Amino acid sequence: MATATTETATSLAGTNNILAEAVVHSVEKALTMCGTSARCVGVARVPLRENGLVTGIIGVHGRVSGFITVNMSETMAINVVEGLLQEEFGKLTSQIVDGAGELTNMICGGIKSQLSKTTFSFQGITVPSVIVGAGYQMAFARGLEFVSASFEHDNSEAIMLDDRLLSVSMCFLKL
Repeated sequence: MATATTETATSLAGTNNILAEAVVHSVEKALTMCGTSARCVGVARVPLRENGLVTGIIGVHGRVSGFITVNMSETMAINVVEGLLQEEFGKLTSQIVDGAGELTNMICGGIKSQLSKTTFSFQGITVPSVIVGAGYQMAFARGLEFVSASFEHDNSEAIMLDDRLLSVSMCFLKL
């Protein structure tokens, strides 16, 4: 059972509660479908540095235009995709990269559903793209609504904190 909670996500001052709740609920649901869980450990209204090696990106358009990113460590990507596909891979493979894209799609679909009756609704999404690698930076224009939520995976085998983290960021411009 997933342990991400909206109470954690929306208790931080200054974040948009509608967006924060949509992210937390969607990650919870997607990870449950992968047979795993994570707890929300923070929500920010500014872009965070993403430390993970695998990043899925999906563009959105409708009442808002922007994108959603899902960033995770290699260890987390392997664990989550193994749970989703019910297969063991043990290392980063093309199936893990494809699965990371599918996880991004699942989270984005959940966010789309959660925001469907709000001023942040969007009708269209792009095909997910996946970046594998570290050290890249993303630039953001002024005036965007931004929410980033960090989750800690409950993988007992992951010793380093960075190996247990997943972050989801949304960057929207209201049209």
